[in-house]
Parts: sequence; structure tokens; C-alpha cells
Amino acid sequence: MDSYVNYSELVKPAWAPPAWLFGPVWTVLYIIIAATFLYVGMLYFKKQIPWVVALPFLLNLVFNFAFTPIQFGLKNLFLAWLDILAVLGTLVWLMFAIFPYARWVTLANIPYLLWVAFATVLQSTITYLNRK
Repeated sequence: MDSYVNYSELVKPAWAPPAWLFGPVWTVLYIIIAATFLYVGMLYFKKQIPWVVALPFLLNLVFNFAFTPIQFGLKNLFLAWLDILAVLGTLVWLMFAIFPYARWVTLANIPYLLWVAFATVLQSTITYLNRK
């Protein structure tokens, strides 16, 4: 089973960032997410983009917000790993989907993509290191 008692007790790679860094990074990223995702929502409600362009934005939010309860509530590393893969996949999807309509949204989400790619490698490593 991939569950654990306390995140601080998990085996982590030497390159894992300190816990204090996650708050400031996610604060900046959530500002970017809020601005760009709200803009995409506005485009959708004005019927300037089809629903298939807006869909990955919605799915990304669902998967993004599910990560913390899965990782720290359920304390399930495998489900958290699957979820972060879904966050990364929907993020890449949404960046490609919106590019023809609003390139700036794609460009603005590059920091989010870089962080999620890093977080995916980190979660994959932690899941592997703590397998039982």
C-alpha cells in the first residue's frame, strides 16, 4: 500500500525543495491560474471559443484541487501520483488548445507547466522511494 503516516517522515530525494517554498510558489501560480483561467471562462461564455477548448481548463482545476486532499488527506502516494499526471496532462492539453485563440494564456502558463513538470518528477520519485 502506498499510504503513509506523516509527509515529513517520507523518504524524499536530496533535490526536493524545502517545505517553505511550496506556499510562495503556489501563491504566484494561483494568481496566474486565476487570471488566465478566468479569461478563458470569459471567452467561453462569450462564445468565442468552443467547449472543447475550455474543457481542459476545467479538468485541470479539478485535478489540481484534488491533489492536496489525496496527498495529505488520504495520504495515498499512488493516487497522488496518478493525479499529478492528470494535472500535467490537462495542462499540456489546455496550453495547446488555447494557443490559436489566446497565445498569451499559453505563454503565461509556462511557469505553471515548469512547476507541475518538476512536481510530477518529485511525486514520482517520492512514490517510488516509499513503495512497500
